[in-house]
Amino acid sequence: MLAEIIGPDILILIAVVALLFGSTQIPKLARSLGSAQREFKQGLDHPDGTEVVTAPVTAPVAAQAAGSTDGR
Repeated sequence: MLAEIIGPDILILIAVVALLFGSTQIPKLARSLGSAQREFKQGLDHPDGTEVVTAPVTAPVAAQAAGSTDGR
């Protein structure tokens, strides 16, 4: 059904949305749709709700792991 919406139909749809929501509400609506899409994609990537976070290895920690000491 959505594949059948082409050309002038899209322009009419955009005009109706602009009339219903007004020019001040459309950016808020677009932001909320973007954040909802982002959260949905994150939910698909991590279905259990947890996200794997890895801490970067810093130079002092890497030097200690290599066996070097700082003289203490």
